[in-house]
Amino acid sequence: MTKLWGGRFQKSAESWVDEFGASIGFDQQLVMEDLEGSVAHVTMLGAQGILDSKEVEQILAGLAELKSKAEAGELEFHVANEDIHLNLEKMLTDLIGPVGGKLHTGRSRNDQVATDMHLFLKKRVVEVIELIEAFQKTILQKAEQHVETIAPGYTHLQRAQPISFAHHLMAYFWMLERDKERFNESMKRIDILPLGAGAMAGTTFPIDREKSAELLGFSKVYLNSMDAVSDRDFIVEFLSNSSLLMTHLSRFAEEIIIWSTDEFKFIELDDAFSTGSSIMPQKKNPDMAELIRGKTGRVYGNLMGLLTVLKGTPLTYNKDMQEDKEGMFDTVHTILGALKIFEGMVRTMTVNTERLHSAVHSDFSNATELADYLATKGMPFREAHEVTGKLVFTCIQRGIFLLDLPIEDMRKESELLEADVYDVLKPEAAVRRRHSLGGTGFDQVRIQIDKAKALLS
Repeated sequence: MTKLWGGRFQKSAESWVDEFGASIGFDQQLVMEDLEGSVAHVTMLGAQGILDSKEVEQILAGLAELKSKAEAGELEFHVANEDIHLNLEKMLTDLIGPVGGKLHTGRSRNDQVATDMHLFLKKRVVEVIELIEAFQKTILQKAEQHVETIAPGYTHLQRAQPISFAHHLMAYFWMLERDKERFNESMKRIDILPLGAGAMAGTTFPIDREKSAELLGFSKVYLNSMDAVSDRDFIVEFLSNSSLLMTHLSRFAEEIIIWSTDEFKFIELDDAFSTGSSIMPQKKNPDMAELIRGKTGRVYGNLMGLLTVLKGTPLTYNKDMQEDKEGMFDTVHTILGALKIFEGMVRTMTVNTERLHSAVHSDFSNATELADYLATKGMPFREAHEVTGKLVFTCIQRGIFLLDLPIEDMRKESELLEADVYDVLKPEAAVRRRHSLGGTGFDQVRIQIDKAKALLS
């Protein structure tokens, strides 16, 4: 097969060399973006008088036919044509004749591929943001149902203080809100058009880059042609934002996995998001949560892979940069799937309120309440901390909890302790009293839920 760039070459590469260098195996995912960019480019060429109206009409008709075939899955791509750009150009010229070759006037594959990826990420980031919001809405709905459900709060994976279960869920809402903000911010860098930069130095043709930007829906164009064709910051930023999103999903997945164990039994996952064992009939495994936790590593890898590719490449385009796409495609696929799965998993999970109630009444997570009680009566907090620690130790020796300890035994450590301390030590009271801004108190949780709703509206 004769290469479209092969005029100065006297020898063809071996087929296995072509296969190694070709990107059509993965960049065919850019087919719609490549056609979209070509339609805008030829329209601009016609508006500038670079191509005549008949040529433009022929090329646009050919591109429309290719688009229809692409939508129907009828296009056949060939490794010999290397990439999506040359494959489509070859199809176009086969369809409409030599005039198809005029489509490439005033552009290069270098600015063409960069344009394709900008277009691709503009669409995908919008999808990511929409899915994040859908997940946030599900978290809000679940949180509203469990404002007054008391759960153990943890530090170091040890019981720390009782909290509202809704408060725990809402922590992930705000993580996702920051993720959403980062993706929204990244659109400023994605929404820049490289088309018209040519191979790296611009073009002698009287093109109108602003017109191309308008046709493609970009807010601005790159002002330096070398930067335009070599910039992959926008992909790195997308991969970075995706990595942080997956960090948050993975942390949530870890908690889902822990909560669903027999040791915790705080939740039960719906059967649709669980699997069984091939040998142990009793098993119900949280495989979807585990997969999300596992897939986080591949997203990190895609980020590190592109950073490593870019770190040693001089300006402008280098073949190394062909390695920018597979990780981007894989990350898009991974985070879209993870968000859809997680939304359904949380929406359908059952919260075991009885188990949570039992848990907070069978620990020492109310110990801080006792120390605070003494501090409000004038005892220095450090001294109150020591007194409480001694009382906890007494309980441990007896196999009881603070609410079970007789007042006369408490008063042996401090006469400041009165019978009203038992009301303070109740987990419900401990949560209710924490009404500082952003705290776990029921009133504060309802305030943050209202603010979250306002953000989504």
